[in-house]
Amino acid sequence: MKTKILSLIIVCFGFIGCDLTEEPYGFYSEDNFYKTADDAQTALFYAYNAFTYNEYVRAIFYINELATETCDVKGEEGFGSQEINRWDYSLFKENEQLELYFKYCYLAINRANAVIENVQESPINEDVKKRIMGEAYFLRAWNYYNLAQTFGLVPLQKEMIKTAEQTTPFMANSMDELYNFIIEDCKIAEEKLNINRSVGCADKIAAQSLLAKAYLSIASSKESNVPYYKGMARDVAQMYDSASYWAHKVLYDQTEYRLDPDLLNIYNTRNPDGLEHIFIMSMDKSGIEEGNFSSIDKMFIPYKNGTSLWFKNPDGTFTKSTNMGWGVFTTTNHFANTYANNDLRKTVLMSKLYYIKEDGSAWEDNDTYITRKFIDPDFVGVKSSTRPFLIRFSDIALAYAEAQGPTSEGYTWLNKIRSRAGLDDAPESMNVKAFRDYVVDERAFELAFEGKRLHDLRRKAIVTAKDPRAAASGITEDQAAFYPIPQKEIDLNPNIPKN
Repeated sequence: MKTKILSLIIVCFGFIGCDLTEEPYGFYSEDNFYKTADDAQTALFYAYNAFTYNEYVRAIFYINELATETCDVKGEEGFGSQEINRWDYSLFKENEQLELYFKYCYLAINRANAVIENVQESPINEDVKKRIMGEAYFLRAWNYYNLAQTFGLVPLQKEMIKTAEQTTPFMANSMDELYNFIIEDCKIAEEKLNINRSVGCADKIAAQSLLAKAYLSIASSKESNVPYYKGMARDVAQMYDSASYWAHKVLYDQTEYRLDPDLLNIYNTRNPDGLEHIFIMSMDKSGIEEGNFSSIDKMFIPYKNGTSLWFKNPDGTFTKSTNMGWGVFTTTNHFANTYANNDLRKTVLMSKLYYIKEDGSAWEDNDTYITRKFIDPDFVGVKSSTRPFLIRFSDIALAYAEAQGPTSEGYTWLNKIRSRAGLDDAPESMNVKAFRDYVVDERAFELAFEGKRLHDLRRKAIVTAKDPRAAASGITEDQAAFYPIPQKEIDLNPNIPKN
């Protein structure tokens, strides 16, 4: 057996699930590592830890929200954000955000590959082995799914990198090959995992959810003639049926996750294992370095001379937000005005009015709406426990409704989401296309600022129809379907086409 030097980082539990803190762990060969369950778990935590890099975390918002109608970015913000915001397609191959996101997705994939290859041969307890490998298969599928949504066809790195030659993997031949790989990994994960809620980690329901999302992406993208998808050898109706099948399991075959009746509670940082959180990123204020703790709240809260802002709750109490917000992301009035005036997702989860005294005796108006989805009243300096919401129960409920179409089941779950938001039922007797378009609009209201909007616009081929900046840029819908693979990656990998 060849000796491979692996630089591993111990990832220790905080007070919940997979909260991450890094310490040097030294150097190991494969001859003396992966011998115990603790070794395997450490390697798995190392794979999860790739998610918490700033370059990965923030890209969720920079890439997937700024390129839609929901958000603007402050004028002095860098990191390629302005180009994304205005859809400057000619600069995308050199865009820093896209370069870093591509890089860190593959970093996570390689770490997952290391777990898969080594743990399956390790002498640890079989039940522990199944769980660890199941999570690693999920992580690999998760990153490939997001790469497919972001860049389209991408290289397939199926094995842990051991030699320099393996750093230039071949491109997937087609979306069929890429999604076959994603779906196979998801099904392996679903088979190996149990329902086991642990904040920051994936379980059986997360794997079922990702299967539903993958099949829905295929169905709607092929139906909408999105590049790469329109040539897939898959039947649209069957793909919708498969999306419905897996989403149905999430909604009906378990009791651990469900709709939270309280909108504000979904985003309560003191309750990271809330009812809706099927898969949530593991970050909290106990971390030493940013990435292990979060500063996402600062990116959505405006700077007001170092003063903490207070937001009024429906019960008359006030919730404190971070001081010295950075104001990176601002809600567009165009998007805010698409909500119904009585939609609680606007009246409760967004506000133009904020208070500068805890008792509510002094307040100010903001120019734009501020989202309350990323507020931690227990922040410590720049540290908070605000997390990206990777998969929520509501996401899968709406995926199920969309896949079902205007059936009684489709209407039931669509109207559950609307009812919680204080709205009347959706119009009856819509045809299939109208109903599915309606659900996608509902997803915009329900999942705003959670990094889902661009994927939805792309799979429906409506980027330029919905985002005024995209329309003004002059790009075509085919160009808007994917970001180009970064030029750095093309230069480094001769197996990526040059055009």
